[in-house]
Amino acid sequence: MDSAIGDVQEVTAGECTDCYFLDTGMYETAGYGGVYIVDDDNPAVVETGLGTNHELILEALEELEIAYEDLAAIVVTHIHLDHAGGAGLLAEACPNADVYVPAPGTSLLADPSKLVAGTKAAVGDQWQYYVDPLPIDEDRIVSVEEGDVIDLGTHELRAHHAPGHAFHQLVYEDPANDAVFVGDAAGIWAPGPETITETSPPSDFDLEECLADVEMLQELDPDVLLYTHFGPRAVGDNAEAALEEYATVLTEWVDEVESKREELEGDEAVLEHFAASSEMADTWGAEKASAEAVMNARGVLGYLDADE
Repeated sequence: MDSAIGDVQEVTAGECTDCYFLDTGMYETAGYGGVYIVDDDNPAVVETGLGTNHELILEALEELEIAYEDLAAIVVTHIHLDHAGGAGLLAEACPNADVYVPAPGTSLLADPSKLVAGTKAAVGDQWQYYVDPLPIDEDRIVSVEEGDVIDLGTHELRAHHAPGHAFHQLVYEDPANDAVFVGDAAGIWAPGPETITETSPPSDFDLEECLADVEMLQELDPDVLLYTHFGPRAVGDNAEAALEEYATVLTEWVDEVESKREELEGDEAVLEHFAASSEMADTWGAEKASAEAVMNARGVLGYLDADE
C-alpha cells in the first residue's frame, strides 16, 4: 500500500466495505506491520501491534469518528507481541471494548510476564522496539476457539484454528467481505515488490501444521487476504494458487536452513549466514531484514531439532 505510517486507508480490495488499515511503523519500519479497523455497528480493531505507536490506532479511531467508548472489540489473531502487544494499552483507552483472544493465550495476556520473557528470547536486539504490555483484566478478555463467531453487525468474524505458526493462532473469516484476517498463517506479504516470504519464529513453528493451515485457507477460498504483515491483497479467483505459492516458499525455506546446517559448522554459523543474506533489505531496510532472517532461521532450527 502506498501510504505513510499512521495514514488511515480504506480497504478497497475485492468488494470489501467498512474496513480500514493503517501502518503502525512497527520496528520503525514502514510497510511491515499494521492493524485493521472494522467500522460496523459494533466497531472492532483487529490486531494491535507492538504497543509502540499505539496512539496511531487511537488517532485512526478519531479520524473514523469512532469514540473510544464505542469501540466494542479488540481482536488478536495470536498472542505474539507484534500482534497483541498493544491490546492492554487499547483496552485501557477504550473502556467498553472486549478483548478477543485465542483460548490458549488468555492467561498470558492477563499476566504477560512469561510472554515478555519468551519474546525477548525470540527477538533478541529487536526488543528495543517493544514496550512492556499492560496486563488485561480477566473480566475484559473473551476466550475464542475454533468455530466461534464475533458479531460486529453487518460483518462477523468466524474463527478458524491455524496452529502452524503458533499453537495459539486463529484466523478470522469475514464472509460479508469474502476476506480473511490471516495473522501469520499465510506468510508475510510485501506489496511493493509483490513478494511473499516466510515467517517461522521460535518456539512453536511446525512446517506440517503450517501447510495444513494453508490448505484450510484454500478451502475458505477468500477473495481478499488481510495480512498483518502487510496489508490487504486481492486474490480473487486465484486464492488457491496464491496460497500454494506460500506453501512452496515455506517448504523451500525449511529445506534451505536444513541444508545450511549440514554444510556449516554450528547453528551460530547458520544464523550468521542468513543474517548476511536476506533478500528483503531493499524492502524493510538492512537491520530489520537481517533480524527477521535470524529469527526465522532460529525457528526452523528448533523445528528440525524437535522433528528428530
